[in-house]
Amino acid sequence: MKKTTQNILGRSACLSLVLGLGLICREVWEKETSSLDLAFLIGLHHWANPGLDTIMVSITRLGDPAFVVVIVAIALAWLLYQHKRLEFVMLIVACVGAVGLNSGLKLVFGRSRPHLWTSLIHETTYGFPSGHALGSLVLYGFLAYLYAQRYPRRAKVTYGITTILVALIGLSRLYLGVHYPTDVLAGYGMGMLWLVGCLLFMRWRGKLAAGKHVYDF
Repeated sequence: MKKTTQNILGRSACLSLVLGLGLICREVWEKETSSLDLAFLIGLHHWANPGLDTIMVSITRLGDPAFVVVIVAIALAWLLYQHKRLEFVMLIVACVGAVGLNSGLKLVFGRSRPHLWTSLIHETTYGFPSGHALGSLVLYGFLAYLYAQRYPRRAKVTYGITTILVALIGLSRLYLGVHYPTDVLAGYGMGMLWLVGCLLFMRWRGKLAAGKHVYDF
């Protein structure tokens, strides 16, 4: 009974996420989010100071491709060492899929980044969705799931720290003025859907390999 309730809540949450994401995409496509996006960024910029500049630049680096590649390489090496073949393959699928999803959507929407002030970092690609938000949620969320499965007693702390980290990376993109809020929200939404899909598939494959009932989600 408890598992059935959890499944219903999980599916309802995913459906709500899809609907919310669809709404954001429609509004961005029709260019109806500009005023709210701009108002938020201008309000946030009022808090800017040299100390926060340094902190936010450091935080945003945690989602940069160069840093992410190192984290992925270390994680893959560890999974290979632990003979976690399924997790090894699915981490690659999750990361490659996230990159492809982000790149494809940027080209489809072709949304320019905000240019409200001189940013401390330079970006040349389109802005929607935020690749840092999408990629960090998928990568760090996937790693958090693996760690929580290995150490269940630390699951709440693990997910809590991961949530804060991913949220700060998204906030740093707004603070630095290289994304609109809807870019980051869409990145989180798309990243969450992709991550959930990858994790469900990994669980299904794991149960199939173990000869268990594979339709119990």
